[in-house]
Amino acid sequence: MRAWAWAMALGVMAGCGPTPARDFGEALFKDPLLSESQYNAFSCATCHATSDAQAREKMYTGLSLVGAASRPSWWGGYEVRLIDAVNFCYTAFMRGTTPLGDEDPKSRALYEYLVSLSPESTSPAQPLTLVRDIAEVPRGDKNRGAEVYQAACQDCHGERSTGTGRLTSLAPVLPEVSREYGQLFPNATPALVFIEKVRHGRFFGVGGNMPPYSLEALSDEDLGALLSYLGL
Repeated sequence: MRAWAWAMALGVMAGCGPTPARDFGEALFKDPLLSESQYNAFSCATCHATSDAQAREKMYTGLSLVGAASRPSWWGGYEVRLIDAVNFCYTAFMRGTTPLGDEDPKSRALYEYLVSLSPESTSPAQPLTLVRDIAEVPRGDKNRGAEVYQAACQDCHGERSTGTGRLTSLAPVLPEVSREYGQLFPNATPALVFIEKVRHGRFFGVGGNMPPYSLEALSDEDLGALLSYLGL
């Protein structure tokens, strides 16, 4: 048995006519309108790969969802029900105000889609190491930093210095936003503020709704290269 409270919904999703639940779930996965908030620009696909090839092409903030429905726990063991793990993302980053319920048709369809990404009956839990106390990191190669920016930052923040193509106007333009850090955070260097934002996302009083980058998703070495590329 897969560890999930949504497992009662198999087959065709009620109320969707001939659309299979798996297909409806995939559409929801890719659609920011999964959240009812008019300010949300994130979809599940913004932060999660659904294939090994995608995971190699982009540095996602979230873990790959290949095998996700078969894992015993999520969020580094913090959540033991998949619906709760999804709702953590839904409320913390997608600005959803009411968590998805066990019997919500959207929940049931999302479950079917995640099952389709989980060919094995059991999959190991994935590590998720979040940095509690930030610190400076050694700077790295700017060329590598450019690759990191494209793989980790550009989808949401757009092109460096212009923001062209950014996901939402709420995403600040990098590194130009660092000019405001001196006034907003007078007791920290712009680089430390940037590290804080990357490592803690919206948490620890940082604000916004950016998800945090774990050490598995972004190493200190790549973070240092990114800082060099941004001139921080």
